[in-house]
Amino acid sequence: MISVIDYGIGNLRSAEKAFEQVGAEASLVASASDLTGSDAVVLPGVGSFGRCANALDAGGWREPILEAIGAGVPFLGICVGFQLLYSSSEESPGALGLGVFEGAVTRLSASVKHPQIQWNMVEVTRPTALFDDSRNAPWMYFVHSFAPPVGPETVAVCEYGGRVAAAVEHDSIFGTQFHPEKSGDDGLALLGRFANFAAGVR
Repeated sequence: MISVIDYGIGNLRSAEKAFEQVGAEASLVASASDLTGSDAVVLPGVGSFGRCANALDAGGWREPILEAIGAGVPFLGICVGFQLLYSSSEESPGALGLGVFEGAVTRLSASVKHPQIQWNMVEVTRPTALFDDSRNAPWMYFVHSFAPPVGPETVAVCEYGGRVAAAVEHDSIFGTQFHPEKSGDDGLALLGRFANFAAGVR
């Protein structure tokens, strides 16, 4: 069972339906206590970093999420859910991320339009369970004005006023700045690979 965290942020049903489209069993989870026993956890996110971080705290999600990650439960953060894997964001001073990865989320280059709302080509920079080795440059759909730093956990980047972290992987922790549930066949294929990874861990 893939648990999609329902913390009152955005259209969470679209992520749940996307997993169902690839044959994975997924369900919205509205109570933090219900994460126990999940085979995988997905944290979507839209809007501001601070609003999403506050919603995590209001629902008591922070500790259960970190416990699941610490136990090796496969985890996927999407868009702001991906940014929340970092410690903080310029967008929302004082708001705390989950701190799984080092670094702060920063604004995209001033040389490009904000937000990035477009399909963009993703360059896979090292082997990862998220992407098919035979398709190194899929196009994915982005909607964001901020992004985490490119670091050792980064497995894919896009070009938008410079190199932007597009996806990460470390152990059983994954994240995508783009929206795979809105990225057509390539996005669905990525969710399918995450589901298969989770099934293999289980």
